[in-house]
Amino acid sequence: MTSVGTQGAEHQQETGPGPHGYSPQKAEHLKRLRRIEGQVRGLQRMVDEDVYCIDILTQVSANTKALQAFALSLLEEHLRHCVAAAAEEGGDALDAKVAEATAAISRLLRT
Repeated sequence: MTSVGTQGAEHQQETGPGPHGYSPQKAEHLKRLRRIEGQVRGLQRMVDEDVYCIDILTQVSANTKALQAFALSLLEEHLRHCVAAAAEEGGDALDAKVAEATAAISRLLRT
């Protein structure tokens, strides 16, 4: 996995170290990501073994859907936790979290 960029570091500074919306399900998320990682390794093996291209593309589609499902789950948790907490604060904090979530949704829709 890649390291958190500057936006993530700024976010951590704003909110401090603490549980995020995904924290209660962290073990489940890690398990899911390990499964996806295994699927990607399976794709590498398929290419290495010269498997028929359509079969590989079918697996790519399954991997893509698995990552999208993970992203939607994470987004839902963000909305329920981070955005909901900002809604209690109101004002600029809420505006910033809504803008952040909207940008994340936009990035997800582009893929």
